[in-house]
Amino acid sequence: MAMIRIESLVILSLALGLLEMTVSGASVSYDHRALVIDGKRRVLISGSIHYPRSTPEMWPDLIQKSKDGGLDVIETYVFWNLHEPTRNQYDFEGRKDLVRFVKTVAEAGLLVHLRIGPYVCAEWNYGGFPLWLHFIPGIKFRTDNEPFKAEMKRFTAKVVDMMKQEKLYASQGGPIILSQVENEYGNIDSAYGSAAKSYINWAATMAISLDTGVPWVMCQQSDAPDPIINTCNGFYCDQFTPNSKNKPKMWTENWSGWFQSFGGAVPYRPVEDLAFAVARFFQLGGTFQNYYMYHGGTNFGRTTGGPFITTSYDYDAPIDEYGLPRQPKWGHLKDVHKAIKLCEAALVATDPAVTSLGPNLEATVYKTGSGLCAAFLANFGAQSEATVNFNGNSYILPAWSVSILPDCKNVALNTAKINAAVVSPTFRRQYLKGNIVSPEAIQSDWSWVNEPVGISKNNAFTKVGLLEQINTTADVSDYLWYSLSIGIQEDESQTVLHVESLGHALHAFINGKLAGSGRGNSGNAKVALDIPITLTSGKSTIDLLSLTVGLQNYGAFFDTWGAGITGPVKLKGLKNGTTIDLSSQQWTYQIGLKGEELRLSSGSSSRWVSQSPLPTKQTLIWYKTNFNAPAGNNPVALDLTGMGKGEAWVNGQSIGRYWPTYISSNSGCTDSCDYRGSFSANKCLKNCGKPSQQLYVVFRSI
Repeated sequence: MAMIRIESLVILSLALGLLEMTVSGASVSYDHRALVIDGKRRVLISGSIHYPRSTPEMWPDLIQKSKDGGLDVIETYVFWNLHEPTRNQYDFEGRKDLVRFVKTVAEAGLLVHLRIGPYVCAEWNYGGFPLWLHFIPGIKFRTDNEPFKAEMKRFTAKVVDMMKQEKLYASQGGPIILSQVENEYGNIDSAYGSAAKSYINWAATMAISLDTGVPWVMCQQSDAPDPIINTCNGFYCDQFTPNSKNKPKMWTENWSGWFQSFGGAVPYRPVEDLAFAVARFFQLGGTFQNYYMYHGGTNFGRTTGGPFITTSYDYDAPIDEYGLPRQPKWGHLKDVHKAIKLCEAALVATDPAVTSLGPNLEATVYKTGSGLCAAFLANFGAQSEATVNFNGNSYILPAWSVSILPDCKNVALNTAKINAAVVSPTFRRQYLKGNIVSPEAIQSDWSWVNEPVGISKNNAFTKVGLLEQINTTADVSDYLWYSLSIGIQEDESQTVLHVESLGHALHAFINGKLAGSGRGNSGNAKVALDIPITLTSGKSTIDLLSLTVGLQNYGAFFDTWGAGITGPVKLKGLKNGTTIDLSSQQWTYQIGLKGEELRLSSGSSSRWVSQSPLPTKQTLIWYKTNFNAPAGNNPVALDLTGMGKGEAWVNGQSIGRYWPTYISSNSGCTDSCDYRGSFSANKCLKNCGKPSQQLYVVFRSI
């Protein structure tokens, strides 16, 4: 564990001038072509920014950069477990201030899509559900279950009422033009049988009954009942068709990159491919497109899901984790948006007419009797450029590209041709205390506290058998101790300790000494260990520390997926050749660490030790130091290389889990990634053979 404090900081302030919100008492509806705001069809370009993944001080600048990049709408989830960590006790302060965030968007003159869910996925802990929900008698998540529906309706209504009280819906003069209920349920609804259909119909009826005055959507829900708009999520949605001829073609998640896991390389998506996907969507009738993410941000504290999702949620988004435009992605997409907006009048005035220009070549024309005309010329072949004739003119189309012609003649932009500058930000490294090169001098600035091995808290308890971790801890901590005292008759018995765990990581101690460790991964969280150990005659203590790294956030019945050491736990190969199964013994349990109980993360405890030498390369130690923030307003990050696995706090606030010793595979990365051809999450990877995450953001407002 590490606890790091900053002595003094200045507020990061890069906000530009704000513009007033222009929608006043607007009517929002839709037809088969587009959303209709005050009787006018709109082509809307949106981007996701999740308010708790940045700080309120950053919001104005992030939103202004989004506007400067050509966005009309900001999309965000609402995170139930963030706002109601305890049943009926709400928290909307600081980074959780949803109303402030929505108002900040409005002040910039942008619109809002509020995705209430309240299931969000989002690589967020437990998919956004609060853990107390799991313990309600008779509850079953996301199905036709009365206890679940009652809680879902209560929280959804709570959020809607908050927005109404602040007059934030467009029908009240506010910025919110869309709301979402449920989330990607169609991906897994078959697992719930016939109850899925009745549940989704109930969710739709419940949402409509809240009378927001704006349309509701369901993403990835092909059977979304009227008037709910079903929308598309994915790397490409140009082939998507709504489930009614009366609904517009909308894309709620265009994945601008991909999330990262501890133990994995860093995924990225070439901007040429992302621009191609956007242009193809508008070419084939789309009128609302959202980037997931436009700014990914940071998973503060223990908010990551997965499991194994990194603290960074950068997502290769157009605005990076630090709040800086990622070039050339931000700039090229800005150019794409400008070209599409030049076509808006034609796009919303009529339906597209599509013509083949040859193999993998296509022209789409939007033309009206009044003279409006816009065209898109696409080469969706992945191999070679092509020359096409269109309206008597010749056009060269690179492979996997779209040319946009706002007047059906002149090319405003080709998606494969980048004019934006390439900028690669770099960090200037600074030691925590000036220019120190002596290891002894560095150590003198650190304090530490040893975390006891095994049972050290008064609230420990005993149970027969091995307990599943999430049901035991209710996720109040990543940690659960399993402790057992056993008697061995043989002297100096050589044996093997066999431990099986549902995940996500564990340490095994024999008589207080570390004997072995294991960890799962994002593809398989389970851990199985066989550790050679020596047991002396008499009493020996086995202490197993199980660790979670974020709870499951996706999949059918994901709330029932367990964690922790559920066994078996065995001693194999004793001198007499026997195997002893310890799984059904009486174990002693401790939820959390002693240091958590002592609130060592505040830095104010009298238990900190400052004597030399500083203990290193040891398990279960809390560390503390002080440092001055670098001068200026540039982003600040901590390089935690040299640490093991744990959580870091700055001025008492958790900046997330760290795990720089979890190294990504040496294979799978390339020096360059060909944007041509369909993209997938593993197509373009970098940072192989290195820590999955090395730098951890420290915001100056902490």
